Amino acid sequence: MSEDAVQIVARGPRAEAEAAAAAIDADPMLEGATYSILEEDEDRDVWRIDAFPTSTEEADGLVAKLGGFERLKTVVEKLADADWLAMALSGLPPVRAGRFFVYGAHDKGLAPTNTVNLRIEAGAAFGTGHHGTTVGCLFAYDTLIKARRFGRVLDVGCGTGVLAIAAARTGSRVAVGTDIDGPSVRIARENAELNGADARFVLASGLGHRLVRASGPYDLVFANILAPPLVALAQDIKGALKPGGMAILSGLLRTQERRVLAAYRSRGFRLVRRLHRDAWATLVLQRP
Repeated sequence: MSEDAVQIVARGPRAEAEAAAAAIDADPMLEGATYSILEEDEDRDVWRIDAFPTSTEEADGLVAKLGGFERLKTVVEKLADADWLAMALSGLPPVRAGRFFVYGAHDKGLAPTNTVNLRIEAGAAFGTGHHGTTVGCLFAYDTLIKARRFGRVLDVGCGTGVLAIAAARTGSRVAVGTDIDGPSVRIARENAELNGADARFVLASGLGHRLVRASGPYDLVFANILAPPLVALAQDIKGALKPGGMAILSGLLRTQERRVLAAYRSRGFRLVRRLHRDAWATLVLQRP
């Protein structure tokens, strides 16, 4: 495999695609791999995995993993030298999730007057609001704040900062976001400024950063990451929450729900609600 930028595309039945995605998640050598899974053709039961490897080793690992599923047709496409992210974002429509309207600069004039409008510029960060996991978190949060307010909110794996910004814009006194990716933290801070949101973002792995500790305990924790770190952080998220506090978890496939739920139920969490969008799941849990 060359060092040129490539995109790996695999198509096949839903069951096969979900099994392949679960296999990628379970492989420690592919823990940081970036991919998406979505339904391409409902009538023909065609699902699609798009992966964007950042190294030759990761590309080879993804091709080998996907090649183990006979009913998936996998191709590797070379990406030309272009600003693909900007081109893709320019064609993305705004997203409505409950009271929240998420849009980019290209759709500024479309923002309604009766919604909480969030202008989110992605740059190199995850979380424009279009992905099923981000939309699921926003819908779940919209439902929760119909009944109560959350004074202190933590967003673990904040990406663009959209979830912490949504909390700050709807009355949270404290909104803190963390990410392990430096550019994401920078972009989240820029988005907070764009939206006039009092949200703070720090570069951190886990929940041990001094700002995270000093700002807790929290009424609500968002964690829109991947299934393995969701499981690994179960005890830390419990410790960061006030008794009776809520956790909104996403970044996991429907096939991974049982594993993630088991980790949190073993620590006393109660499942309040689950939301599904495409192959993705969002879990709303309450600490005892």
